Amino acid sequence: MTTPALLPLSGRRIPTLSPGASSFPHHRATLRLSEKFILLLILSAFITLCFGAFFFLPDNSKHKRFDLGLEDVLIPHIDTPKEGKHASGQVVIHGQGGHDEHRHREEEESLRDKIRADHERALQEAKEKLRKSREELQKEIQTEKSKVVEDLKKKDAGPKPLPPVPMPKVVGVSDGEPTEPNVKEKRDKIREMMKHAWDSYRQYGWGHNELKPLAKKGHSTNIFGNSQLGASIVDALDTLYIMGLHDEFKDGQEWIEQNLDFGVVSVGLADRESSGQEVFKLKAVQLAEKLLPAFNTPTGIPWAMVNLKSGVGRNWGWASAGSSILAEFGTLHMEFVHLTYLTGNPAYYQKVMHIRKLLAKMDRPNGLYPNYLNPRTGRWGQHHTSVGGLGDSFYEYLLKAWLMSDKTDTEARKAYDDAIEAIERHLIRKSNGGLTFIGEWKNGHLERKMGHLACFAGGMFALGADGSPDDKAGHYLQLGAEIAHTCHESYDRTVLKLGPEAFKFDSGLEAVAVRQNEKYYILRPEVIETYWYMWRFTHDPKYRQWGWEAAQAIDKYCRVSGGFSGVKDVYSSNPTYDDVQQSFFLAETLKYLYLLFSSDDLMPLESWVFNTEAHPLPVLHLGNITLPGSEPARR
Repeated sequence: MTTPALLPLSGRRIPTLSPGASSFPHHRATLRLSEKFILLLILSAFITLCFGAFFFLPDNSKHKRFDLGLEDVLIPHIDTPKEGKHASGQVVIHGQGGHDEHRHREEEESLRDKIRADHERALQEAKEKLRKSREELQKEIQTEKSKVVEDLKKKDAGPKPLPPVPMPKVVGVSDGEPTEPNVKEKRDKIREMMKHAWDSYRQYGWGHNELKPLAKKGHSTNIFGNSQLGASIVDALDTLYIMGLHDEFKDGQEWIEQNLDFGVVSVGLADRESSGQEVFKLKAVQLAEKLLPAFNTPTGIPWAMVNLKSGVGRNWGWASAGSSILAEFGTLHMEFVHLTYLTGNPAYYQKVMHIRKLLAKMDRPNGLYPNYLNPRTGRWGQHHTSVGGLGDSFYEYLLKAWLMSDKTDTEARKAYDDAIEAIERHLIRKSNGGLTFIGEWKNGHLERKMGHLACFAGGMFALGADGSPDDKAGHYLQLGAEIAHTCHESYDRTVLKLGPEAFKFDSGLEAVAVRQNEKYYILRPEVIETYWYMWRFTHDPKYRQWGWEAAQAIDKYCRVSGGFSGVKDVYSSNPTYDDVQQSFFLAETLKYLYLLFSSDDLMPLESWVFNTEAHPLPVLHLGNITLPGSEPARR
């Protein structure tokens, strides 16, 4: 398989375990299906960390410097023990705040001196090599060759077994059949839509990242690193399992075991591992190891993309002077914490905690997080803040880190509460017609436009209502309901009853797209996601009704013989197809619709947290367990 050139890290939207559950022996030849399900969730949640795309062309703007001590900028992201780390390996952040330019000049001069010294040392080593005899050089070359051979032998011996960890208790991952016949009928229809989407992909696009349902062939774009990672298979697995489509699930599982390759990975891995669960764990860890070089930046803020073979990273060319994106580097926490629990390796936990600590030290304009941060300089890029594309899942993960920790990560909860307070003060407004919307802050100006991606926030506000400070639970549940209503209006005011990519609230127009390039619908899930959360917390029947309206519209206007396609204009009665069945349609849109028409005992929210791509991970009941490299949990 060709090694992908660049694999992107991304958000919107990735995805603990009970110490009392029994340990699993890694040598066991067979597994209960529920155990395979858990490990496939881990794998799918982590791999979809690498999937995602945003179609924005931001303007360049003046930059804000991130004031850190030199030791903060250059040292904390390095894995080897150095000054600036606790003996346990936990990152310790030093340095004082402030904006002293003289200090920055001194630091930059110190850095230049270090580079000069390194350069001189390299030159001296080269001179010494040239002084050696031919025999001495040949001997050194032979020694290096021997080392390479030994390393290859170690690799051929197979991957190092991972330590056994307690398996979580599998709660509510199947059934959920509603008692009302009419609701069951709707749920069955959603299941049939999933089967049509999967069967079409299986027939025409198998192994490709996505499907072109009209052309009836596979589809790949550079958002997946120009590689064939079977993104639709990875994304769909847990949906198939939850819906009880176990034959289809088995097909996908076998493809992952036999074909999913991240470049330099041992050949025949699946054949050497008799235990299905070990395969999925190892796949996730292998990918994680290949992503770690993305963090090798002066600040420890990762690049957006990394070459899996060379470890070289880079950012999107359009992202504000080479900046990393908030919704990408801020959407790693759940997966990396889970990987540390799974493997015992503190590196993953330390990487994401370092990001959190750096962001906590930054000067945020009006308490808002801009969407761009330069990983080389530690400066904010363009002052653009959004709860939609580029920013969305960062806020979601602050809340979900708290939930996944069994509500012990109070630092994450405090950061979420502070961020939401700033968002409500500066971004949330009510239109003249009484619709509550979330605008975007650009260089000191509020743009009265809301994106479809931002519609997930209704569900987020409802999910975070319990635990809100100052007895504001009712307020945030109501805010979630208002956002749900606004997003439903964006659907209801179109010809197709499907929502546009973005909609405005000015010049007498409300919840309507104005620009032609904002009138498309690409099978997005965010509005339906909010309907599901609002249904779970209120059981107001209108959310099921709104969800059914959306499902019928998708089936009527997006369904074709070869799958489901996005449409280019939701205000046209004769829309043009975009000929792409997005992988998130299987992972998110259809999953949330199915859950909306299921009983609450399917994927109960007390036991599961959904990552930004709707892959559920169990709440990590750490109890007295301390993650390697972390401090003991405190409530």
